[in-house]
Amino acid sequence: MGLRIISTENLLLFLNYPVGLRPLPIQPIDMKKLTLLTLLAWAIAIALMPSAKAQTVEKGDMFLNAGFGLGSYTYRGVPIGASFEYTIRENISVGGSFDFARYGYNYGGYKWNYTFLFFGVRGSYHFGDILNIDGDKFDPYAGISLGARTSHYKDNYGYNNDYYSPYGNGAFLGIHVGGRYMFSEKFGGFGEIGYGVSVLKLGLTAKF
Repeated sequence: MGLRIISTENLLLFLNYPVGLRPLPIQPIDMKKLTLLTLLAWAIAIALMPSAKAQTVEKGDMFLNAGFGLGSYTYRGVPIGASFEYTIRENISVGGSFDFARYGYNYGGYKWNYTFLFFGVRGSYHFGDILNIDGDKFDPYAGISLGARTSHYKDNYGYNNDYYSPYGNGAFLGIHVGGRYMFSEKFGGFGEIGYGVSVLKLGLTAKF
């Protein structure tokens, strides 16, 4: 892998940013602690909802989800995205996801921003039957996702991705634990915690 040369002008621009506003490097994640915290939070959420009823997920059910994320892992900004799930058999669903995020700053007339795109496939197992939660309202689930992340830099000086970036393009692996609650037969809300795009994701869901 070759060394990437940073121009003097780009380096000076980077160093002149206020420290708190420079692009953040990707930080390592303690997956063991994250997984344990995720499972614990999910278990507590279920324990605090004794009156909730699990949604019966059957083969052929389809869900369209749209929402936003909090606590992004590699950048500032609030990710927004959507996912689609198809139930291939009882309690198992597969689908795809897309997320978008952008952050930037205007300092002394110099404007820059980063744009991130996440494309992924995901699979989930639905625990309503295992937890013996009867009914058609609450649907707890957990799963994994795999996809690609792209990042793009742009500023008003005409620099694009030739500018030094702590990010880059590559693959990402995610885990999620969450649940959806149906307010009606076709409309509901969902929440997920995990690793991949953001720590917490909240949004709305539609069933077809």
